[in-house]
Amino acid sequence: MSKPASKTVIGCFVLGAIALIVIAVVVLGSGKFFKKSVGAVCLFEGSVGGLNIGAPVVFRGVKVGSVTGVKLQAFREAKREVEFKIPVFLELEPESVEVVKDTHREPEKNLKRLIELGLRAKLETQSLVTGQRQIALDFEPDKPAKFVAADPGYTEIPTIPTPMEEFVKKVQNLPIDEIFEKLRSTLAEIEKVVKSPEIPKTLQSVSEAAGEAKTLVANINSQVPPLASNANEAIKNIQGLAKNVDQQVSTVTSDLRNAVQEIQALV
Repeated sequence: MSKPASKTVIGCFVLGAIALIVIAVVVLGSGKFFKKSVGAVCLFEGSVGGLNIGAPVVFRGVKVGSVTGVKLQAFREAKREVEFKIPVFLELEPESVEVVKDTHREPEKNLKRLIELGLRAKLETQSLVTGQRQIALDFEPDKPAKFVAADPGYTEIPTIPTPMEEFVKKVQNLPIDEIFEKLRSTLAEIEKVVKSPEIPKTLQSVSEAAGEAKTLVANINSQVPPLASNANEAIKNIQGLAKNVDQQVSTVTSDLRNAVQEIQALV
């Protein structure tokens, strides 16, 4: 007579079968088993707060991969100063990009070629509400590539700061103390000039000059009507004189004409 099967063994087989089914659904359902991904790494010097594992990697808004890991590395410089850098590991999916014409079929070579053409990575806010961040890829050929060799086993994509990080860095590099010292000195000079005893005298002189100018303008205005009247009288006299001259010229002309006629008759 055969011995009955143990319930424990049966339960282990059932759990194992369920685990295999779950793994098959996760792996085969997501398609990862059939996809060939490319590993890459980006090294950031500033904070990566809000960037979590699984965060999307996008190229101009299109998801082309995801973040697979974030580490913190410490470097000791010659002056015994410790510098911290944060390598972020990415998994890029070349199949998410439809290649129309390509002579290179190896994704890693294509990625290196894109980096040579100016492919750069930067942190980008994914959601203003939650504060989550993502990695954004784009071409910035005018930004020099800075390689740090964070992990030799991954292709390194150079990183560039965001516009806000560049602004903050410029503000930090400003000579704030020198600017405030110059501003304080300028304000002190202005205050000294304002409190100078010469200012009231100058204002009084300006006020007196304005009063004299006003009086002069009033005098000129009062003289204008008589001058205009005298000018009108002079014009009338000139017109009368011209009329008399015309009459005298006409008389002389007539006398000359008569004299000429008489001479002609005498001749």
